[in-house]
Amino acid sequence: MSSTIARYFAAFNAGDTDTMLDCLSGDVAHHVNEGQIRRGKDKFADFCTHMSRCYREELTDLVIFESADGTRAAAEYTVNGTYLASDAGLPEATGQTYKLPAGSFFSLTDGKISRVTTYYNLADWTAQVST
Repeated sequence: MSSTIARYFAAFNAGDTDTMLDCLSGDVAHHVNEGQIRRGKDKFADFCTHMSRCYREELTDLVIFESADGTRAAAEYTVNGTYLASDAGLPEATGQTYKLPAGSFFSLTDGKISRVTTYYNLADWTAQVST
């Protein structure tokens, strides 16, 4: 298991954005679900700030997979969250909770994450927070 990927997810669950950023290369490409590619640590940090305002999430059932050469990795997990503040274009937040499967794919360069792509089912999430 990649210590970088494990450290990244441990930092996510701890709400430790600085450690997450330390796991990234300076030119990281962040491919978000249903969004544009964000390039660089500054844009990743902005995304984390926004997410922390709107959502509180903990990842469980984490399984990490890594290529033999250590340049690619993937993770599957369950997102357990609370919708804290309304996000533009999404249903109104009233503290709804949600639980959904998700996955992330990574490229690593010199031990740092140079690409992270995250997928989850937005329709499933929307249905959960709309009830």
